[in-house]
Amino acid sequence: MELIILTDEMYQLIPVTKQMMDGIVLKSKVNCFDLCDILRMHLTTYYGDPMNAHVMNDGSGDFFGCICK
Repeated sequence: MELIILTDEMYQLIPVTKQMMDGIVLKSKVNCFDLCDILRMHLTTYYGDPMNAHVMNDGSGDFFGCICK
């Protein structure tokens, strides 16, 4: 799985690592799309008006989604 992040007007694919998963406990089996939502909630902060964007907490850019492989 890779995260799609917008940084400086360029999209990047960032592989999901074990460090990104720190603090996440999965109590049941989840599919890739559910895991993407869990990571979005864990790794980003939502800024509504006027941005309407999920911004990465580490400052690496704006979260746009995931690619499931």
